Amino acid sequence: MQPNPQSLGYRMPAEWEKHSAIWLSWPHDAVTFPDRVEKVEKTYTEIIQAISGSELVNLFMRNAEEEKRISEILKAAGVNLTQVKFWKHNYADVWFRDYGPIFVKNAAGELAITHWIFNAWGSKYATLMPDTIIPKIINEKLQLPYFTPGIVMEGGSIEVNGLGTLLTSKQCLLNPNRNPTLTQAEIEKKLAENLNITNFIWLEEGIAGDDTDGHIDDIARFVNPTTVVCTIEKNTKDPNYAILQRNLEILKAAKDQDGKPLEIITLPTPIVEDSEGRLPASYTNFYIGNTVVLVPIFSDKNDAAALEILQKLFPERKVVGINCRDLVYGLGTLHCISQQQPE
Repeated sequence: MQPNPQSLGYRMPAEWEKHSAIWLSWPHDAVTFPDRVEKVEKTYTEIIQAISGSELVNLFMRNAEEEKRISEILKAAGVNLTQVKFWKHNYADVWFRDYGPIFVKNAAGELAITHWIFNAWGSKYATLMPDTIIPKIINEKLQLPYFTPGIVMEGGSIEVNGLGTLLTSKQCLLNPNRNPTLTQAEIEKKLAENLNITNFIWLEEGIAGDDTDGHIDDIARFVNPTTVVCTIEKNTKDPNYAILQRNLEILKAAKDQDGKPLEIITLPTPIVEDSEGRLPASYTNFYIGNTVVLVPIFSDKNDAAALEILQKLFPERKVVGINCRDLVYGLGTLHCISQQQPE
């Protein structure tokens, strides 16, 4: 039997632990962002401006021509290009959290890559399936220990506190469009072996408009080892109300890996809609950087309150609101497009 990361002493660090880099893919798909690619490019430029001061930006683009154009955009915005490393390889879309590598780390500070299967959220988008190769492409250069758990799992479907507790949702990881032959216990075993998880908290469902089948990063996130922020909706007639209340009840009853209760902080829900209905806008889709926390905002009445709550929870980091009203038309925001590389 091949050794797994857990048996070799690796674990998935929490997002607030020190990073050496953030991974992103530059937006280009007009199907994902209809009539909005240029606007989303401006959002990306703002993201890179905000994060590149404290961690390297590993940025995918498709070819040398794009590299030249993107370099000019970033330089004009005042970005220090020595803090941006360009990776040229063809890719379909920007959802790096879900198709990119998940890094694990051992006590000696050595990194390894876990490469999970990406099936475009239950085979919803055939044109995006080639992105599942990206972790392999990265490791051809990084040459890290490399593990393939062999099951479908997206990075946005899990959230860890770095000490052994993992949050996820039944709607996603137990969905028959992911791993139809596996039981909950078998999925937990794979997560335990590859990310060093000892304690699982299963929420029910995600928010309206989420085509990922209930990714956790739109509903609940750890902000420290014992505190979770979760999204709630106060309007009893809203489609999100009942399910978010149920998730809140589960969290209030949950325990950490040491059997202790968690502190639960609630965040309001922004509302963004297009001609087809609700878009999956959520303040929990933030990215925790080394010195900043990038928080999606939406020109919504709840933006200021969400930023204030999160700033209190991250007193040693600067909370920066990034307007993601254009980005969310692609059905995801800041956490969905990024992946951290631990130091």
